[in-house]
Amino acid sequence: MDSRLLCREVKSKDEERGRNMSKACGASLLLIATLCFAGHLAAQDKVTAPYQLYWGYSALTNSPNGLPGSRQPLQGWDASAAFPAWRNLRFKIDVSHYSGSNLGAQQRLLVIMGGGRYEHTFGKERLFAQALFGDAGLNKYWGPNGQAGMTASFSALLGGGADTPIGKHLALHIEAGMQHTNFALIQSVNYAAPYRIPGLPTYFGRYSAGLQWEPILKPDRFVTAQAGNFSRVRPESEIAAEELNSFGHFHIFGNTWWSYLHAAGFEYDRHSWGNFLGARLDYVAEFLPVVILNEPSDTDVWGNPQSPARAVVPGIGITPIGLRMMWRDGNRWKPYYTVKGGMLGFTQKVLSRYASYENFSLQNSAGFQFRINDRWDFRAAINDFHFSNGFVVPSNPGIDEMAWGGGFSYRLGATPKSGQ
Repeated sequence: MDSRLLCREVKSKDEERGRNMSKACGASLLLIATLCFAGHLAAQDKVTAPYQLYWGYSALTNSPNGLPGSRQPLQGWDASAAFPAWRNLRFKIDVSHYSGSNLGAQQRLLVIMGGGRYEHTFGKERLFAQALFGDAGLNKYWGPNGQAGMTASFSALLGGGADTPIGKHLALHIEAGMQHTNFALIQSVNYAAPYRIPGLPTYFGRYSAGLQWEPILKPDRFVTAQAGNFSRVRPESEIAAEELNSFGHFHIFGNTWWSYLHAAGFEYDRHSWGNFLGARLDYVAEFLPVVILNEPSDTDVWGNPQSPARAVVPGIGITPIGLRMMWRDGNRWKPYYTVKGGMLGFTQKVLSRYASYENFSLQNSAGFQFRINDRWDFRAAINDFHFSNGFVVPSNPGIDEMAWGGGFSYRLGATPKSGQ
């Protein structure tokens, strides 16, 4: 193989750990998203919009090793769950599997994604557009003539489709779109340096058709009927000014541990889903206008420092998906656990000069919230803050920051709101 085709000295000393990190991060984000949106109810004509549970036939227009002149479609199945809509926007999780053979190699592709679906009804037809993001997993020897390749990659899908009712709770579901992955071949099993050859595909047409079941839910628990009129009670919510500083590292999902993170911003918590295991369940969103990473200024592909010099890299973060479990609600001190998923963006490539500007983030924290007065609380927690690029590019060191966090929370209250 021509060495000029190598990805600019991109090597992987711990490819297996990197693959596991990408899969675990993507799966955790999807799990968080499922928990956060599964209970988000929206009132529509006395009952909420239904869930949408789908399974059907699916196909890709090409295989991962489908070079020009040897393109071979893959066939399989697709299953998804879309949760109750808010202003025509639903959260959706999607799992698909494809298999086939091309250029003397088996292709077995599993894709797990989550994202948004926006829909609009025209008569009985329901048209929708969707954007999904997640992870893709592939068998190791998928390259031409059974050559070894990377087994994990970031994946994205943009597309749309239509639902046609064929019964009270059943619809015919058809969709199509463009799917992106970033799989690369590797030099050998023992020397897993990724590289790409001309014509190796990254974009695939995807289509699917099957049946969708639409069970009807109970009325919104925040909506009550009185003399034929409906009123909505605004749930308890709060906003917190917070700060986070790392003091050490884990080796859970990440490969590096020579960088330190400081972040500050705002968190919004909204009591959305009742109680579970004695804890109040809150939706959580976060905006971090201040993100500062202190890291080695010269690194190899794995994020290992090549000199003692260090650099400070500013960034910004947004976390639209989160869940908080809070016990002893209404008491003076309240233990809680929070899990959040989102994105970080930096002004330069971080953790490795071969890596990326944008990274996926996953936070886990456990702490206590203490009442100061009727409106203000103080909170303190211990955090695991992971971020990595999910193999958007071949170099994906990743890091797990051990951190302490604290802040002040202001309760917005829960007041009746009529006329809705």
